[in-house]
Amino acid sequence: MTKNKLLRMDNVLIVVDDLEAMKAFFLRLGFEMEGETTVGGPPVDRLISLQNVRATLVFMRTPDGHGRIELDKFHTPRAIRIGPEKAAVNELGIRRIMMAIEGLDAMVADLLAHGAELVGEVVQYENTYRLAYIRGPEGIIVGLSEQLK
Repeated sequence: MTKNKLLRMDNVLIVVDDLEAMKAFFLRLGFEMEGETTVGGPPVDRLISLQNVRATLVFMRTPDGHGRIELDKFHTPRAIRIGPEKAAVNELGIRRIMMAIEGLDAMVADLLAHGAELVGEVVQYENTYRLAYIRGPEGIIVGLSEQLK
C-alpha cells in the first residue's frame, strides 16, 4: 500500500493583466527568473476547465531556490476580476505573500519610489520582527518581514 506524502509547496499562481509590471515588481523584490513560456491547447483546456486557452507563464524563484511564484497572463479567454483591485487585508481569500528580507527600510523606500504603496505602517512586533505590508501592481500585497538580531 502506498502512503500519501506531501513533499513541498511548488509554487503560488498569480493571474495578472500587466505581466511586465508584475515581473518587474517581483524582480525588484529580489526574485530571480526561472523561465517564461506560452501554453495552450486541449490538455491545458481540460486541466483548468476553460476553452481555447492561450496564456503566457512566467516562473520566478527566491534566491534560496525554495520559494516560487508563477505569473500567468491569459490571452484567451481573458482574465476576469471579481472583486475590487485593492481588496482589504481582511477580505476572504489569499491576501498576501510574506517574504523574509534584510534591509526593510531600504526595501520599502525602493518599492515606494517605484510606484508601490505602503498598506499601513512599518511596525515592530515585540523584539523579534519588523514588518510592512506593501501593495504592488494590480493590488497584490506582499508582506516584508525582517528578523531583529
